[in-house]
Amino acid sequence: MGKFEALVIGSGSGGRAVAGRLADAGMEVAMAESGPVGGECPYWACMPSKALLRPVEAVAAARRVPGVAAGVERWAEVAEFREAIVSGRDDAGKVERYEDRGVTVLRGHACLDGPGAVRVGDERHRAERVVIATGSAAVIPPVEGIGDVDPWTNREAMEMDRVPASALVLGGGPVGVEIAQMLAGYGAAVALADTAARPLDGAAPEVGDMLARRLRQGGVELAMGREATRAVRDADGVAVTFDDGSRLTAERLVVATGRRPRVEGIGLDTVGIAPRDGAIAVDERCRAAEGVWAVGDVTGVAQFTHLAAYQGRVACADILGEPVAADYSAIPRSVFCDPEVAAVGMTERQAREAGIDVATATVDLGDLERTSTYGRDIEGLIGVVADRRAAVLVGAHAVGPLASEWIHLAVLAVRARVPVDVLGDLIAQFPSFSEGLVAAARALEL
Repeated sequence: MGKFEALVIGSGSGGRAVAGRLADAGMEVAMAESGPVGGECPYWACMPSKALLRPVEAVAAARRVPGVAAGVERWAEVAEFREAIVSGRDDAGKVERYEDRGVTVLRGHACLDGPGAVRVGDERHRAERVVIATGSAAVIPPVEGIGDVDPWTNREAMEMDRVPASALVLGGGPVGVEIAQMLAGYGAAVALADTAARPLDGAAPEVGDMLARRLRQGGVELAMGREATRAVRDADGVAVTFDDGSRLTAERLVVATGRRPRVEGIGLDTVGIAPRDGAIAVDERCRAAEGVWAVGDVTGVAQFTHLAAYQGRVACADILGEPVAADYSAIPRSVFCDPEVAAVGMTERQAREAGIDVATATVDLGDLERTSTYGRDIEGLIGVVADRRAAVLVGAHAVGPLASEWIHLAVLAVRARVPVDVLGDLIAQFPSFSEGLVAAARALEL
């Protein structure tokens, strides 16, 4: 049995942020992990998905530039690029880096075993402080027969050694959209199905409509407003029947219908924690119970690598006697499709539901000079949501090339509550897509 000042359960972005910083502060720290150290993001999520999307995005962007020809011609080199990004799913380098910082890496399934105790495999360890960072797992929808057709989740899609001839993706959220567009870009015949009326149903309607047009232009068949009811194997691979009686077939079925926090089997009851809405509720300092903190997907706040790392910083500050209050008002969220979709803060609907006197403005990306120099047939928009009384932004969304980069002007504006008149008076770089955010602020009628 070991004794530690802090023990972190999970080694994803949140867990690593906590373990590293506490060790750097001189504490005796352990980090327990049953899988590869690093968690989902570096091996099966953020990093490989962006690596596989990059060639597709580069080809699409090049084809919009006059005089340029492009195509993905060597899948083997793409796969090699992905494997380099994920380090062959070998965590030796990450383990070494954290051990060099003084972190003890414990291998095995970890669970709380009463106050101040954690069991890892067959060994029980004492810890003055425990931080839960167990992340989330893919949800398999309750479709009859789905367990018999060997569906892919994001993990299998990111590990593929061959692009399937066809694929049916269930789920029109960020993961489903990215996987659908990625597979289509490599030549697969792809259909995307969801119960919602449009892709990215949680985004502003104009965003979903624009993305739907682009997906169709890229050869993705959209089967929206349908719920899958049954899956069976057939001569083409998998056949899925929907509630309207329609039927789609594909070589591969890909499930991207959401993720749920990993709260089962980690001994929460032994420290008096009862999951709320399937997640671990935390306060503004990421405390879940006396001597227990939780960070990342398992808290149910939002499922983003950057949020997990942020919560890790908050928890560390509290543990080290520098308490800060988490602020979730300006969490950037991006979908790395083509065109990119990015947003921050509230949508118009959310703001109205919160009782805010709302003002909105939208700018067409085509009105910017940067768009004309970037290529032909560039679609996009910038929308802002403002609190009319406070005269500050409470949300923004953007669709266009590299939107995940230039949304950060809006992220700062929302977080710092920059007055709309100040934002509208900025001198933005010409030509740039950031000019659109300034133009949208000027267009607001407060």
